[in-house]
Amino acid sequence: MKNPMITLIGMPGAGKSTVGVVLAKVLGYDFIDSDLLIQKSEGKLLWEILAEQGQDGFNLVEERVNCSIPQSLCVLATGGSAVYSEKAMQHLREISTVVYLQTDYETLRDRLGDLTQRGVSFRPGQTLQDLYLERIPLYERYAHITVSLKNSDVRSVVSQIRTALSL
Repeated sequence: MKNPMITLIGMPGAGKSTVGVVLAKVLGYDFIDSDLLIQKSEGKLLWEILAEQGQDGFNLVEERVNCSIPQSLCVLATGGSAVYSEKAMQHLREISTVVYLQTDYETLRDRLGDLTQRGVSFRPGQTLQDLYLERIPLYERYAHITVSLKNSDVRSVVSQIRTALSL
């Protein structure tokens, strides 16, 4: 593995934070959630930033925060919209191994509930399925490794990631 830092990408509700915490514990790494860094940076919750600045403004904040993350021995869980910034994703690809947690649409639909209160970045009129179809090619483009979550629990996903990274 070129870089010991691991960045998790994928749709909201895929389990990036849950898997990230467990993976970090197993590896003895720190855990960072970029959504929490964004909230701390702005002094607001994600949905408040989206409501005040819109999707474009939120994406700029997210890009700035993600580009400022230094390489460290950690597992980083990104927000689902991190892949909208080529600049941020190139930075994360340079300092870490990017792992795409791939999940199916039906599972996401069942997990997510109210997208607005969750702080999911999407355009007016855009459905979850539209968002899913728009983002999949971006996750695939930026991932060094893809791990399918189909029929897998957290322990199994962590094991798949460790195997893929030879850890």
